[in-house]
Amino acid sequence: MMKAREGDLIEASQVVFDVKGLVHPHNRIIAFPRYIPDMHGNRKLKGITYSKIYALSERYRFLEKRLPQYLVFDPVLGDHLCEVPVEDIEHHYDPIKRLQELRKCSELDTIESNMLALTKFLKRNSCLPWNKFGISGSLLVQLHNEKSDLDLIVYGEKACARVYDVLKLAKREGNNKLKSYELEGLKTLYDFRSQDTKMSFEDFFAVEQRKALQGKFEWCDFYVRCVKDWSEIDERYGDVVYKSIGYAKIKATVSDDSEAIFTPCRYLVDNVQVFEGTSRGVVAEIVSFRGRFCEQAQTGECVVAQGKVERVQKRSGDSHFRLLLGSRPEDFIVLAR
Repeated sequence: MMKAREGDLIEASQVVFDVKGLVHPHNRIIAFPRYIPDMHGNRKLKGITYSKIYALSERYRFLEKRLPQYLVFDPVLGDHLCEVPVEDIEHHYDPIKRLQELRKCSELDTIESNMLALTKFLKRNSCLPWNKFGISGSLLVQLHNEKSDLDLIVYGEKACARVYDVLKLAKREGNNKLKSYELEGLKTLYDFRSQDTKMSFEDFFAVEQRKALQGKFEWCDFYVRCVKDWSEIDERYGDVVYKSIGYAKIKATVSDDSEAIFTPCRYLVDNVQVFEGTSRGVVAEIVSFRGRFCEQAQTGECVVAQGKVERVQKRSGDSHFRLLLGSRPEDFIVLAR
């Protein structure tokens, strides 16, 4: 049984997939196409030219056309997902091992050098060991180019909290290498994100300008993904069954943001009001497997959110309802005005 988690990449049928989440079916990995063979692409791996796809709708179209056997309805997760059989996986790209390789390499290109410098800065200031960091994204599979982002992963709840504090302090103190996005950078990010998540620039700016996990290091865009360590993942596939009961737009108060920095992220909520859609059950939490919804709100803040309502049924018999964000472009969470 392969152990794969958020931030890992896998290769199957000459396609590179990014692994989603922390819980997977036996002998299958939930992952979506990220880099696909394309004779007109601008990236090359093992003699094959690739292009990058990002929008979820584009990924589903590719799967339906090229790899429909990987699109299955998952009875536990209650949705049609891309699940790659372990027997089809030709390579598992490990973020921690890739960072180890980068550290030993005597000749690095500019993007690789900046990634190593960013990691060293965060490691030094958080007093963490190297094995708490990993490299994801295009650098993980050596499909990066001169415009690639720096996609860094931090593992473990305590390690993530330390790195998060370092990032906040560096930006607050005006570190000349590590900076928050300025207005033009946020406009560029909005143009990119709005293709897959619809919201106004005003709502986007209100939350994005204060985020610590993203920004600029030197001249490179960076994103730090916080992922729980293996020992902190207590859910196993089948322990909880998720059932879709509709779609809704709600207003709520965030009662606990302690898991807002992680992917997947979670916000506990109360004082929930349903504006539109299903009102079956009171939503207790807002959850997303997409990094863009991390750091979206803080404890005590009032938010408006729209997404799929799911019943969460545990083996113990306990159940509650959650709002899941990220499966549609219409899904969002913004600060209430």
